[in-house]
Amino acid sequence: MGLDMPNSSTAFVPDESNTRLLRDAFGRFATGVTIVTANTPEGVVAITANSFSSVSLTPPMVLWSPDRNSRRFPYFDAAEHYAIHVLATEQSDLCWQVAKDVYGLRSMDLAKNAEGVPVLENCLARFECTRKAVYDGGDHTIVLGTVNRAEMREEGDALAFFKGQIGQFTGS
Repeated sequence: MGLDMPNSSTAFVPDESNTRLLRDAFGRFATGVTIVTANTPEGVVAITANSFSSVSLTPPMVLWSPDRNSRRFPYFDAAEHYAIHVLATEQSDLCWQVAKDVYGLRSMDLAKNAEGVPVLENCLARFECTRKAVYDGGDHTIVLGTVNRAEMREEGDALAFFKGQIGQFTGS
């Protein structure tokens, strides 16, 4: 018994003329959705990111990768401390609010952690981090962080990103 497999695909060698194809291919990998927050002299800033991954349990480390060409990049490039929030399905409006506006959280009364980083409540998980290292990642920067504190909800479904769309992943 065979699997029903689609019979069409697009093969290409990535170059500057076909970055849209490469972006679309990257988009075939379903990810969770996060909001990263930091405190600046101008107040809370936030960015929606799907480039998040766990790295190490001992010591506890995570990474994420902001786009160097983003207007938000200077805030996060300068941030020694930041928080990564894994969003739940019911937080899709918050996801879009931050995606549209770096200052999208300013109207919210957010608690701050010990390092002064604004933190969101009711996320599936939150990782409060200190920047450990930064690496060149082409048009992105790879930010490696040590997890100082973590928090997670026991229940809830994940907000997911796939092919440029958000949806949900329901766990059992």
